[in-house]
Amino acid sequence: MAFSEKLSENMEQMKRTLGTDRNFDIVCREAECGGRKACLFFVDGFTKDEVLLKILQLWSGVGREEMPSDAKTFSERYLPYGEIDLWEKEEDVVVRLLAGATCVFVDGYRECLTVNCRSYPSRGVEEPDKDKVLRGSRDGFVETLISNVALIRRRIRDPKLMMERMSAGESSHTDIVLCYMSGRVDEELLARIRGRIEALHVDALTMNQESLAECLFPHKWYNPFPKFKFSERPDTAAACILEGNIVILVDNSPAAMVLPSSVFDIIEEADDYYFPPLTGTYLRLSRMGAALLSLFLTPVFLLLMMHAEQLPKGLEFMKLADEMHVPLIGQLLILEFAIDGLRLAAVNTPNMLSTPLSVIAGIVLGEYSVKSGWFNSETMLYMAFVTIANYSQSSFELGYALKFMRIILLVLTALFDVWGFVAGTVFAVCAVVWNRTIAGKSYIYPLIPFRWSEVKKRFIRERLPVREKNGFDT
Repeated sequence: MAFSEKLSENMEQMKRTLGTDRNFDIVCREAECGGRKACLFFVDGFTKDEVLLKILQLWSGVGREEMPSDAKTFSERYLPYGEIDLWEKEEDVVVRLLAGATCVFVDGYRECLTVNCRSYPSRGVEEPDKDKVLRGSRDGFVETLISNVALIRRRIRDPKLMMERMSAGESSHTDIVLCYMSGRVDEELLARIRGRIEALHVDALTMNQESLAECLFPHKWYNPFPKFKFSERPDTAAACILEGNIVILVDNSPAAMVLPSSVFDIIEEADDYYFPPLTGTYLRLSRMGAALLSLFLTPVFLLLMMHAEQLPKGLEFMKLADEMHVPLIGQLLILEFAIDGLRLAAVNTPNMLSTPLSVIAGIVLGEYSVKSGWFNSETMLYMAFVTIANYSQSSFELGYALKFMRIILLVLTALFDVWGFVAGTVFAVCAVVWNRTIAGKSYIYPLIPFRWSEVKKRFIRERLPVREKNGFDT
C-alpha cells in the first residue's frame, strides 16, 4: 500500500499495521521540523538514542522557509546520518522498521525515510568454545551479522571480496549474506545457490543456518555424512573465501557455512596451518587416524572376541579377563547410548554442578558398573578410546556420522560374523563415496577423480607459498 502526503493518514496506517496500542516496544515519537509535523517510528532497543537526539536537535533550528519541497533534499539537509533510504510502499517500510531501522514521516512528503541507525544487542567476539586453537587469533563470530561481515573484511582488504545480501522467510525475513571472491568463485555454483535462496518459500529460518542448509540441499538426507562445513572462526572463513569457496552468513547465527565442502575440507582445522608444515602434517594425519580408529576399533574388537580361541599368542591379552554376564554386543550398544546421554546431561547441567556430577558419572560408569557385572573392563577401555577419538573431530556432524556407521558395523558383525563386518565396511565406504557436495562433485575429491598433486595437499601440510614483488612464488 502506498503512502499519502498527509502525515495523519500515514501515522494511522502505520499504527494499525504495527499494533502500537499493544506492542509497548514499538515507539511513535512525534516532532516538528520547519513548521511541519513529523513522526518517527522505531523499535525500542534496536535504535541508537544518541543519533535520534542529534536529529531532533537539528530539526529544532530549522525555519519554515528552509524546508525543501521534496523528501530527498530533506534527507540530504536534515538527516545527518550515512545510511538513508526512501520508500513509497508500506510493506517495504515495515520490514526495515522491524529489522531495526528508524522510519521518518514528514507532513507533505509521500515517501518514508528510513535511517539505518540500528544497534543490536550482542556479546563479545571471544574465541568460540568448539573451534579453539593452540595458536592463532582468539576472536569468533557472534549472532550479529554486520559484526561477522566486519571480521571477514578485516582480514581480506580486497575490492574483489563481495558481500551479497539476501533474505528468506515470509515471517522472519532473515538476512543472509553470500561471501565470495569475484574471479575465484565458481560462478555456476554461485548462481545456483543464489537461485535456490531466492526460490525459498518458508515461513522462517527457525534454526538459522541448519534450516537454510536443509532447504539448499534437501536430497540424500538419509546419508549422515555432512554436506557443509561449519565454522565459528573468522580466519577459517576468510581462508575458505580466498580458496574460491562460498561462505554463507545467516543473521542470529555465529556459525559460517562453507560450500562446497568435501570430507577432507571438513576434517581440516585451523591448527594445521598455525604450526610449521611438519607439525601441521602430524596433526592432520593424527586426526584422520583417530577417525578411522573410532569407526573400526570396537567392531574389530567384537569380531576378535567372537573368535577368541583363534587369536594368536601375541594377541591373547585382548581376551576378556573376567566372566561375561551381558553379551558383548549389548555392552557396546548400551555404552554407545550412555555416552550420548552423558553428553546431553553435560550440556544441560549448570556450571556449578558440572564437576561433582562428572565425578559421580565417572565412578558409577567406571568401577561400579564393572563390579556389578554389567560391563567388562576391556569394553569400557575400548569405548573410552572411541569417545576420545570422536572428540578429536571439530565437526559434530562428522562425529555422529562415524558413530552411526560404527553402530551399523557392530550390529552386522554380531549378526553375520565376518561377512557382516565386511558388509558393514562396504556400506560405510559406499556412504562416503556416493555422497556428493552441493556442487555435484565427488565427496572424496581428489581421490575420486584421482589427482596426485591435490592428494598431497590434503594429506601433507605444505609450506605456504610466498609471492615476491617480481611475481614469482618462493
